[in-house]
Amino acid sequence: MPFHRVSDPERLHALIESMLLIESELDLPVLLRSIVSVASELAGARYGALGISTSDGSELNQFIAYGLTAEEQRRIGDLPTGHGLLGGVLHDAKSRRSPHIDHEPDSVGFPANHPTMTTFLGVPVLSGDGRVFGTLYLCDRLDGEVFSEEDEALVEGFGRAASLIVDKALLRAQLRELTLTEERERMARDLHDTVIQRLFAVGLSLQSVLNSNLEPASRERVTSSIDDLDATIREIRTTIFEITRERTAPTAGLRGRVLSIIGEVTTKLDLPVDVTFEGPLDTVVGPTASDHLIKVLRELLTNIVRHASATHVHVSIELHGGELTVCVADDGVGLHPGRTPGRGLRNLADRAQELQGSFDVTPGESGGTLVLWTARRLD
Repeated sequence: MPFHRVSDPERLHALIESMLLIESELDLPVLLRSIVSVASELAGARYGALGISTSDGSELNQFIAYGLTAEEQRRIGDLPTGHGLLGGVLHDAKSRRSPHIDHEPDSVGFPANHPTMTTFLGVPVLSGDGRVFGTLYLCDRLDGEVFSEEDEALVEGFGRAASLIVDKALLRAQLRELTLTEERERMARDLHDTVIQRLFAVGLSLQSVLNSNLEPASRERVTSSIDDLDATIREIRTTIFEITRERTAPTAGLRGRVLSIIGEVTTKLDLPVDVTFEGPLDTVVGPTASDHLIKVLRELLTNIVRHASATHVHVSIELHGGELTVCVADDGVGLHPGRTPGRGLRNLADRAQELQGSFDVTPGESGGTLVLWTARRLD
């Protein structure tokens, strides 16, 4: 951390305060917005932004902007993806200052309706393992001066703070997942060692009753009860399998967990499933929303396998503007008119509502079924 290059006491104090944000319990997007705004204000910059990169670090797919109104952002349209001068900082992972953006050899200009920007300062945001999480950019000092070496040191400090905040958020998510995994395994043991054994004991007792002299009607009722017990044991064993099958989840990001489920459906059930991802899913979507999404996707794919008679499924998972969207389309038999939604679909709607989202099932444009599930609470 280049504290020694920041001589202004006020700037140094604000930088240290930003470092203390690492210990706060605020959501990751809130913390990152604070980093961008404070860095911009202390450097006297009119504009600032934190660009978040894709998982492979090849381009930017999200911007947290400072200095632009909502109307200005709407008129600009699509946000930068990391080309030109912005891409140079992203790909080189080195800080860069420029007195005039248009004079830089790798400048690609600005899109229509974009405010005029002249001076530039960009620093990389690196995770603890050296991966480029994103870049912190400032443009145009309010006093008309170019960005100085001390400005660069200050913003590098804020970039480091942002990286530590991200690292800690990811660590917390992994710890939560580890706790959930331990709880799942405890539940699986209890189900197997206690519940199933008791059901077996009850079944054996009923079997012994069948050997006695029973009336036909009573014998039929006992036989039916034994069958029900057998079915219940099978369902519990399936539940144990589902619980223990998710042991690998803590070591995988959201994309990895989704691909694991789709791989199971594709290879074990011989149903081709395509999937596309868009947005910073692994870095922004928290453990609660991730678990909901995984359960939603598993339920939807299970329903398709059981009821749709489909030959192909397409899954799209996107994160834009703070909204997580899951779209699942199949080419099966489609919706059955007049059928009342089952408990599974009601559960999907409840999960969406819990995350301040929505759930909708409609006929596909070319047949089959289209399901749209969204969430706006991403913790």
